[in-house]
Amino acid sequence: MSKIILTGDRPTGKLHIGHYVGSLKERVKLQDEGDYDAFYIMIADAQALTDNAENPEKIRNSVLEVMMDYLAVGLDPTKVTFFIQSEVRALPELTAYYMNFVPYSRVVRNPTVKNEIKTKNFGRSVPMGFVNYPISQAADITAFKANLVPAGEDQEPMLEQTREIVRAFNRIYRSQVLVECKAILPENQACLRLPGTDGDEKMSKSIGNCIYLSDDAATIKKKVNSIVTFPREIEAPGILEGNVLFTYLEAFAKDEDFAKFYPEFKNLTKLKEAYVKGGIGDGRVKKFLFEVLDAELTPIRERREKLAGKADELMRILEEGTKKANQVADATLEEVKNAMGINYF
Repeated sequence: MSKIILTGDRPTGKLHIGHYVGSLKERVKLQDEGDYDAFYIMIADAQALTDNAENPEKIRNSVLEVMMDYLAVGLDPTKVTFFIQSEVRALPELTAYYMNFVPYSRVVRNPTVKNEIKTKNFGRSVPMGFVNYPISQAADITAFKANLVPAGEDQEPMLEQTREIVRAFNRIYRSQVLVECKAILPENQACLRLPGTDGDEKMSKSIGNCIYLSDDAATIKKKVNSIVTFPREIEAPGILEGNVLFTYLEAFAKDEDFAKFYPEFKNLTKLKEAYVKGGIGDGRVKKFLFEVLDAELTPIRERREKLAGKADELMRILEEGTKKANQVADATLEEVKNAMGINYF
């Protein structure tokens, strides 16, 4: 079976370290391993409009911000096809067909959708486009016959919805046109859902509890220092459970970071053992965390700064990738319509 990878992000602002450890690092790893037949990365502007319809300029301006983040972390347009969702004409038509296979009650039962609706405070005015976006996402994935989707843990309910649609379509039309997909999740449990700097269970641009890939050293330091920890005397035992500092260290700290920035300890396990005994203040841990994050993000930030004046080049990459994406998605749409018997001319 072919290995086809598809993933993407909503362009609602710059990407943050939750995106980085949750999916971007895995994408770069997959890209560099080269064990795939096709690799697509989508800037999901149409999905972003489902809760930003009154502010399309925000979405348009964020497209290049996201592209700069992609290239800055090491994604390579010679190996990956980048495209803009709204410019791929087959996707809304596929979405319309797939809507017939999903009861309304099933969509609103999706735990990710329910949580996002609550977070965004729609009240009783939830846009249908927002409720419908798991089906739209199924169209994105199946249009390219992707079977591997690097994603965060919160996307698994979306992928299960996609698999249900694939099974229903192939059963009803007695075909094998559509392909089932599975998630590629980070192996490191701390990376599955990085909490926000405010302790919220998820880092989110809309909440404003993020450390961005583009943040400078002073901003990173300020945000790390703002992380709320459990009040205690310095000699009292430290608490690890629910401690954002140590969650971030789980996601980012390597043994070589200790040798460079905190030589008193060989690795994170040793630091944890000492922390729970007491005698290590949170200020010292924050200093180490800042040094770890800044070391990781500095080369990304520097590469990103070099891309800032290259808007034309970035749009050229997206335009070329979108042309290729249209060819692939159009071919899938034709197969879908043939299977459904709605190929009239």
